[in-house]
Amino acid sequence: MAISHVNIAIDGPAGAGKSTAARGLADALNIHILDSGALFRAFALRALRRGADLTDADAVEKALDGATLDIKAEADGQRTILDGEDVSQAIRTPEVAAGASAIGAIPYVRNVLTQQVRKIAAQLSVVVDGRDIGTAMLPQADFKFFLTATPEERARRRYEEQRAKGNEQPYEEVLQGIKKRDHFDANRSIAPLKQAQDAFVIDSTEMDAESVIATMLSIIEGK
Repeated sequence: MAISHVNIAIDGPAGAGKSTAARGLADALNIHILDSGALFRAFALRALRRGADLTDADAVEKALDGATLDIKAEADGQRTILDGEDVSQAIRTPEVAAGASAIGAIPYVRNVLTQQVRKIAAQLSVVVDGRDIGTAMLPQADFKFFLTATPEERARRRYEEQRAKGNEQPYEEVLQGIKKRDHFDANRSIAPLKQAQDAFVIDSTEMDAESVIATMLSIIEGK
């Protein structure tokens, strides 16, 4: 199914299935996918590599000075390029994920990445997933979805995902990490995680990925 220029925003907490839904929609609609979270993770990775205190805005800004960030659309998804290096795998660690959440509260970081996301979205039809896409980054998106699930279900999914990669972190630790991330994201002072007033809410707790994607497509096609 082809579609004219359109921007789709998918927001929600960690482990809700946003990335999977975004990939499914992008494939079904023949449009690009932009993983905004990967951009934050890439900046967090650079700051971590330079030993910056991620709670110190000035230190983070200094660590990011001169950074170059780009994306490439590949058959298996987005490749994230930081300073000429493909960091698509390096950014998928718990440490970098926590770092991305921390620097997401820094105005400088948000401003730089928001402008980059808007520039790409103005040029291309994209589906973008994150935590504040529909409320802050792309408030004029044509379609907005808020995808959620219970903390326990999201922790189970994350646990299984990490286990498949050889990470044997205990489920209880994963669950506590999910809850901690939820609290931080919902209570940060800048662009907190929240549902856009005009977003379609989908609770995926009892749904598989195919059902979530089908629900989103029916809403888009219905309009």
